[in-house]
Amino acid sequence: MDDPTDLAQATRRLIRTADGLTDGEYAGPSRCAGWTRGHVVAHLALNAEGLAGALRGIVEGLRVPMYQSQESRDDDIEVLAGKDPSAIQSRLLGAATDLHDAIVAVPDDQAAVTVERVPGGPGFAASDVPAMRLREVEIHHADLRSGYDRSDWSVDFARDLVTQLVDRGPALPFSVHATDLGRTWTVGAGGPTVSGTAADLGWWLSGRGDGSDLTSDSGVLPQTGAL
Repeated sequence: MDDPTDLAQATRRLIRTADGLTDGEYAGPSRCAGWTRGHVVAHLALNAEGLAGALRGIVEGLRVPMYQSQESRDDDIEVLAGKDPSAIQSRLLGAATDLHDAIVAVPDDQAAVTVERVPGGPGFAASDVPAMRLREVEIHHADLRSGYDRSDWSVDFARDLVTQLVDRGPALPFSVHATDLGRTWTVGAGGPTVSGTAADLGWWLSGRGDGSDLTSDSGVLPQTGAL
């Protein structure tokens, strides 16, 4: 498979930000409830390691899940987040490099092979990995509250994010209208229409922010859940 240029560029931006944070900033709060910036960078490193390991398993003819369990995933984040920031930075850089190599190593005829997040859990196709990882990088980069936010997302990424998340939004009929794209997505029949830029809509659909940059023709924003 190919490693898309947009993922490579987003990863480089993330690494520059992570490398530029001071020790004190690593200990500061992120936009993810209960997580410091160190937790966010640790998660991004371990996410890349898990995806890389699963893709290497495909090449070797093995079924390797991303994580051994949800509990071990959470524990590993806590352990890595507690280490010196230089150790977290090194893990992120190494994991990003390994993931790039793993993506390009998957033969095209194996791109549809399913990867499990945890043993026996929901899966996804190997070909979905680049887009999944791009979403992780771009959203969590903004979660760092370190000078990069959703306004820095490309129009293409914001559009694709809304397309990916709109079906996972409120469990009620509703529509979203991207004012900068002139495009509307509709889920179910009827319901309110929420309007704003694609980036603001994607941020809201991911469960972030208070929606203050959005408008609803019903006067009330439906509730969403965090990714």
